[in-house]
Amino acid sequence: MCGIAGIIALSEKGISSLDKIDSATKCLSLRGPDAHGVYRHERVALGQTRLAIIDTSETGLQPMHDGSGRYTIIFNGEFFNYREHRDFVLGKGYKLKSTSDTEVLLYLYIIEGEKCLQRVNGFFALAIYDKQEQTVFIARDRMGVKPLLIFRDDDKIMFASEMKSLLDMGIPKAMDEVSLFTYLQLNYIPGPQSIFKNVSKLNPGHFLKINLAASQAKVSAPQSYYEIRKSTTSLTYDNQQDQLFKLMDAAVERRLVSDVPLGTFLSGGIDSSVVSALAARHTKHLKTFSIGFKDEPMFDETYYANLVAKKIGSDHTVFSLTTDDLFANLHAVLDYTDEPFADSSALNVHILSQHTRKHVTVALSGDGADEMFGGYNKHAAELRVREGGLQGSLVGLLDPLWNVLPKSRNSSLANKVRQLKRFSEGQKLGIKERYWRWAGIGTESEADRFFPRGYHDTEYSARKNEILKYLREDGDINDVLLTDMHLVLVNDMLMKVDLMSMANSLEVRTPFLDYNVVDFAFSLPASSKIDSGGRKKIVRDTFRKLLPEELYSRKKQGFEVPLLKWFRTDLKNMITNELLSEDMITEQKLFDYNEVQNLITQLYSNNPGEAVARVWGLVVFQYWWKTKFAN
Repeated sequence: MCGIAGIIALSEKGISSLDKIDSATKCLSLRGPDAHGVYRHERVALGQTRLAIIDTSETGLQPMHDGSGRYTIIFNGEFFNYREHRDFVLGKGYKLKSTSDTEVLLYLYIIEGEKCLQRVNGFFALAIYDKQEQTVFIARDRMGVKPLLIFRDDDKIMFASEMKSLLDMGIPKAMDEVSLFTYLQLNYIPGPQSIFKNVSKLNPGHFLKINLAASQAKVSAPQSYYEIRKSTTSLTYDNQQDQLFKLMDAAVERRLVSDVPLGTFLSGGIDSSVVSALAARHTKHLKTFSIGFKDEPMFDETYYANLVAKKIGSDHTVFSLTTDDLFANLHAVLDYTDEPFADSSALNVHILSQHTRKHVTVALSGDGADEMFGGYNKHAAELRVREGGLQGSLVGLLDPLWNVLPKSRNSSLANKVRQLKRFSEGQKLGIKERYWRWAGIGTESEADRFFPRGYHDTEYSARKNEILKYLREDGDINDVLLTDMHLVLVNDMLMKVDLMSMANSLEVRTPFLDYNVVDFAFSLPASSKIDSGGRKKIVRDTFRKLLPEELYSRKKQGFEVPLLKWFRTDLKNMITNELLSEDMITEQKLFDYNEVQNLITQLYSNNPGEAVARVWGLVVFQYWWKTKFAN
């Protein structure tokens, strides 16, 4: 696992920018603390920081060149099935100097060009320079596990694993206000856009080519080499389970390739338990890790994690923490986040990664299963709306009651009222608007009042329509899951795990996102995934024999970061006198201070509703604006 950066001069004027490559690469040192290297040739500069995982010797250093010196690669990620293709490369007469996956991939590109991506089972962002043809090839993995940001103007293209590297290169800080308007609804920014104009995120499963040989450099539009496609399996439900087991077992086994210590995250939920149980089949003395919260017993899952660890025979470590330990990591998370991103569970991932890294360099996780197999509350709610019935109708009829009852995430009862209110609102909407409402923490009208600069425009509508294009009025819940894969998974869940694990120099691998598993998942009927009996049906049924029965009698839970408690204590001064103060809001000239004040008043009332999440989104943005944008 690594960090990569590159600068490509499109004109004579752009060549001076190449001098920034060394500094920009060093900005990514936490992603790759083991080595740092740069390469420069004429109008191209490439840099890489290395977290050594496969072939930890000097022969695996990057930027890596082929034997002739014509080709150079920088690669952030893992090519899990590289051993299957090593003999193919050797059979073509090439000599390999290392045992690394990177070198195999480089020669596959030399042999097959962009078609080599079809061979790669893994996750990555990469760039390959051909100095004879003067071309640069840039690509991102199928699911978007690894990020790649690209800046372009008339004179140069700059790309990097993280925004901090682009900022070090000196990109202009021109805010994309449509992205900000969307952020105010979702608490993250959907790709391919970013918070800055002229900075885009290369979409998952895409590549682009830059040709510098012509008198005027040519930059191709990003091209797709992979797309999740829905199909229909003819397998019976029993045979579907057999196939899922085989595919997941193979996906986990592939991701156990490592020359450094490896383990798994084990929360006690179904997904991480499945991954851990399968890993234990192929690894002696598997190390598993979880966090528990001593002062939040309602959310402490260590009992279930311990049950799984005992059943699979893993060497289990529990990091027993307090919510004060979480708070102590708050500024580290905010400081590392270089684009507004307000999923508060990033704190959990950060602290789990921090403690896990003291024991291993690689961890497997259960990410992706909820999006593919229908694991979220909104999926159950969507099924209820589609099926109709008395229960759903009753929730709508009681809408006046939900309006007056206290709503918040601060207690079980108030949170249930909050959820019923959201359900009542959503069931009145069409499929696309319902999805958008349930995906967000704020509505368009709320964002409009808060950020009154005119955003119901063609650009915002075009972006929103692109996100919602998979949702059909006559479709099924697989449409919702496919939309989640493109929106929630890539821009929220994977972004969170990548940022927080890399901040701690830990590689996290995601077996559920093996493309063979994903393709199979989207061949399954929705009824195999979710029905009135529960969510993630086929996952639960397939792996039941591997897991303790107690996991099947518990409700899905997650840990809620105690934001409201902090807002009323430790963070109150930051909110009222600093980040959301009248002075700062007035100075920014971005937000309507009266609306900010109304939101704060709601936050401190007995009925905070979604104000907690919305205020957290503001706090994160304001901290970013103050430390990364205004300076």
